Amino acid sequence: MKKELNGVNIELITGDITNQPDCKAVVNAANAELMPGGGVAGAIHSAAGPELAKACRPLAPISPGEAVITEGFNLPNPFVIHTLGPIYGIDKPEDKLLQNCYLNSLKVAEEKGLDSVAFPAISTGAFGYPIKPAAEIALRTLVEMTGNLKSVKSIRMVLYSQQDFEVHETI
Repeated sequence: MKKELNGVNIELITGDITNQPDCKAVVNAANAELMPGGGVAGAIHSAAGPELAKACRPLAPISPGEAVITEGFNLPNPFVIHTLGPIYGIDKPEDKLLQNCYLNSLKVAEEKGLDSVAFPAISTGAFGYPIKPAAEIALRTLVEMTGNLKSVKSIRMVLYSQQDFEVHETI
């Protein structure tokens, strides 16, 4: 699914966040220490190589909702934007913190002058955020931001499963 709003393309796909060669940056659903872990963070660190963890060390720790940027190293993307999503039921207010992940990631992309960003469904894996409310927050935030973006012209949500894609598609 693809829509254009305020000159920005927003696209939903199922796929692998580490295989988005036409995007200038991928977003890492990181842990506070920005180190390899499970899920998206594990996949991105594995694909990028050990240099990514070295580049992340001086930027950590980050708090829920914050975003920082590094090189992409062995990824097909020049950059990785790392954001720490909220742990559902623990980090409060989780809806505002999740919204800030998307807002701050786009802010970092704008500051770097990037034209394209690929996002995973932040906090919906090990951090336990239910997919439907997470999708509503993500898509509402991305749509609302389109009017403020100068350099970012393409936003892609890369969803891990067909089920996640179908939930996002209905919003």
